[in-house]
Amino acid sequence: MPSLDRHGDVFVLSLAHADGVNPENRFHPEWIEQVHTLLDEAEASEGPAALVTVGGGKFYSNGLDTGYLFSHADSIPEYLDLVHTVYTRLLRFPMATVAAVQGHAFGAGAMLALCHDTSVMRADRGFFCLPEVNLGMPFTEGMSTLLAERLPSRTMIDAMTTGRRYGGADALEFGIVQAVAGEDELLSTAVAQAAERVSTRGANLTSIKDSIHVRTLAALSVPTAESTFSLGQ
Repeated sequence: MPSLDRHGDVFVLSLAHADGVNPENRFHPEWIEQVHTLLDEAEASEGPAALVTVGGGKFYSNGLDTGYLFSHADSIPEYLDLVHTVYTRLLRFPMATVAAVQGHAFGAGAMLALCHDTSVMRADRGFFCLPEVNLGMPFTEGMSTLLAERLPSRTMIDAMTTGRRYGGADALEFGIVQAVAGEDELLSTAVAQAAERVSTRGANLTSIKDSIHVRTLAALSVPTAESTFSLGQ
């Protein structure tokens, strides 16, 4: 399951399963539950702090758990609402947040990276990609609003309508991430960025984030209607 470590005042949330289960860090309900539990743990701490998330192996996160989706087709809206809770939690988290995108970030996993205050992507390997257009999968209202808020307009349109894969250099050029780093420096770069912001922790930071993300948070809170998301349509 995902795990939580600490580097000084910076919490590092690993999205990966140490035992090799769910190697692509997909959004299985149990994975989502564990992520929330670990965020609770970080939030319950005292003193200055910030948060970094990182994946494992080849993947930061490969997005929705399609195996779970196909076996629970009657509860897709409820599942997507559950995915939205992770986005909402990070968007208004009371600490500075940095995504260390060390591998592929696809679909819902790409959107997860965008829910952080800033992000660092591996320069030489891994892609940011929204493949939904090629999979016949629409975006929920909350997802579309998130992408419109967090990406430059031209980048958002191209990413959503073409399924283009952005490597580190392209992701930086097109405003998807704010920095790139080599494999060996990626996590330390993200932790260093987070460490510079530990003093901002607190309710006031959440209040500021709420004002920044007001449209996205409102859209993510809208229950997913069954007509909004239909596989293969």
